[in-house]
Amino acid sequence: MSMQPLHQGSLAATTGGAGAVGSCASWKASVVAELAEVVSHEAVNGEYRHLVVRCSAEAAAAEPGQFFQLLCPQPVGEQPFLRRPMSLYGADPEKRQVEFLYKVTGAGTRGLDTLRVGDRLDIMGPLGTGFTLDPSWRSIVAVGRGAGLATLAPLAKAAKANGTRVTAVFSARRPDLLVSVDLFHSHGADVVAVTDSESTSGPANVERILRRLIADGACDAFFTCGSSRLMRVQQRLAQEFGLPGQVAMEQQMACGIGLCYCCVRDFNVNGEIVHRRVCWDGPVFDLMEALP
Repeated sequence: MSMQPLHQGSLAATTGGAGAVGSCASWKASVVAELAEVVSHEAVNGEYRHLVVRCSAEAAAAEPGQFFQLLCPQPVGEQPFLRRPMSLYGADPEKRQVEFLYKVTGAGTRGLDTLRVGDRLDIMGPLGTGFTLDPSWRSIVAVGRGAGLATLAPLAKAAKANGTRVTAVFSARRPDLLVSVDLFHSHGADVVAVTDSESTSGPANVERILRRLIADGACDAFFTCGSSRLMRVQQRLAQEFGLPGQVAMEQQMACGIGLCYCCVRDFNVNGEIVHRRVCWDGPVFDLMEALP
């Protein structure tokens, strides 16, 4: 497929490669703005959709925890103005594909839901700082809820390549809304599912599960996304047992490249409150520095 780079005015290519995007700051990696071709788009359940697009090699090199800014189609009677940030659900450099898992919640995602195989989608990315896997970690625990399950999904493949065992604790309102379970299983991960409908997803029960994993030597680090309450549980345990951790922060964004300062959040760094841009400094941060 012939890719069609979309140079974005003042964001014209400065980092090399067709369609590469630059800014007044130095990019951490190659970022492209291009038209990607929809190769698959299916409903996963009553709320989530799985979108796969064929893209350039630069876009397909996206790493776990990074995200893309998508220019969503306009649904009938609506006009989404800004791009929508969408976390990476999967990347395949050989097939030159990236995947997204999203929930239809507003005008932008209603526009995404209109896409059909063969349509083109304007994507910009990969953006942000992703997860880091220490080669010395034998086992990690990933805790996610809702959309956080999509953000954590690429960890399964990366951890397998790193020789790291994964236990995933997935939280959702109902069993039918649990996503990524089969994906984690396919990479050899253990999955513990907790749901609101079964009264097992509360922080107290999740803490019991995590304490058991720590006691069994199955947790060298925490990875989390999607729930402030569950993040606080992990922060307490990380402090108690001296464990490292990383959290992917969810935040509304405008530009996605650090220029507009729309996504600034507070972080506690050695007792001092500092301000950081989620899109540029993250979206993945040190677990102990994140504030709800």
